[in-house]
Amino acid sequence: MEQPAPESESPPALKLTEVLAEIRMSPSAFYRMRARGQAPRMTKLPNGELRCRRSDLDAWWDACEKDSDTWR
Repeated sequence: MEQPAPESESPPALKLTEVLAEIRMSPSAFYRMRARGQAPRMTKLPNGELRCRRSDLDAWWDACEKDSDTWR
């Protein structure tokens, strides 16, 4: 029987394609935002791939909602 992961273990980081699908954005638009410092925090792995922690993506969403007039 498989044991559940301990709560102290962090969830796996999201791949760039998963982040793009969730925020419904094209790669080119995402890279433009990233160059301006407006994208979610990403970590570059030794193999060159980008990953985003769930907590970083959620924090980015929260910041976007606070900056939007439609959410007030």
